[in-house]
Amino acid sequence: MNNQKHARCIKIGGGDVKEVIFANDKPFSLICGPCALESRDIAMTAAEEITKICEKLGISYVFKSSFDKANRNSIQGKRGLGIDDGLELLAEIRETFEVPIITDIHESYQAKIVAEVADILQIPSYLCRQTDLLIAAAKTGKVVNIKKGQFLAHALMVNAVKKMEDSGSNKIMLTERGSTFGLDDLVVDMRSFPIMKETGYPVIFDATHSVQYPGANGTSSGGERKFIEPLARAGAAIGVAGFFMEAHPNPSIAISDKANQIPIDRLEGLLKGLKAIDEVAKSTPYENIPSDE
Repeated sequence: MNNQKHARCIKIGGGDVKEVIFANDKPFSLICGPCALESRDIAMTAAEEITKICEKLGISYVFKSSFDKANRNSIQGKRGLGIDDGLELLAEIRETFEVPIITDIHESYQAKIVAEVADILQIPSYLCRQTDLLIAAAKTGKVVNIKKGQFLAHALMVNAVKKMEDSGSNKIMLTERGSTFGLDDLVVDMRSFPIMKETGYPVIFDATHSVQYPGANGTSSGGERKFIEPLARAGAAIGVAGFFMEAHPNPSIAISDKANQIPIDRLEGLLKGLKAIDEVAKSTPYENIPSDE
């Protein structure tokens, strides 16, 4: 399939929030925010600072944070504000900064409730094969971002797409976040981007979870944020519809993913570099060289 000819453009927002476009052949948009909703102060500070950076650089932006981190390594792991308080805070951020919102859902019943606030519903990577969850998300009519499972071959994401389409939705985005390598590491196979683009839907690169060491600390995950920028630059050179990045005012105090969130004061420099690469990559798109018959 020629991914340029069949590429879909996903538009979000407009009206009461800024319009954001995700398309594989358009300038990238950013999904960014703290991993979890920890407190109002942290979330509002992050939203304000990221919004200013994106406005300065001319990058379209969707605020991300999870009201519940349900897939913790440990039962003692902190999970966030919960669905009621979390959605209330996300609605406040949406209204205050006029930015679209994306957040995770973990159970089918949450889809309809979260769709009342969020512009995009996100399916966590561990749940990308959960049929009932995908069907419930599709039926809301909202854009759905499906994160590829670390355990799943890139080409098999077409099955998640088919579940959504058969449930009446073509508002789909796919996100790469690395593949399991050994027992406690992830690698990003750059072939995943052109492979998932063959679905025709926008492909996002989660550049922060891709540097994670799942469960490396026993009851929590580790990671090396020094690899975020080189991996993101490689993804930009291929050309993606957007980047997913978790950013925090002070990652050292974050309740989850502290090892691989970007300090917000380092975000502007990173995005400047990605924007420059993205502009070059999309001004001279690559052509697939056919495999030998």
